[in-house]
Amino acid sequence: MDRRSKLIEIIQRVTKKDRAPAADESLFDSGLLDSFALPDLVSALEQEFSLQIPDSDLNPRKFDSIERIEEYLDSRS
Repeated sequence: MDRRSKLIEIIQRVTKKDRAPAADESLFDSGLLDSFALPDLVSALEQEFSLQIPDSDLNPRKFDSIERIEEYLDSRS
């Protein structure tokens, strides 16, 4: 399974919705995520990709879309 598919799976698990968002779709503007779900998403990303995301990075802008999450993960590698 490629990374994008894993990200979609994580988003679906966190949001409890079957919808697969487009790569550039805002997860917050679309209503899939809100500020309360962000820590759950970050926790799932940490577990899946074996990394630590500092509290200072808990910014919705960094995790607003699949593309932005991928960019963030790339910057952490």
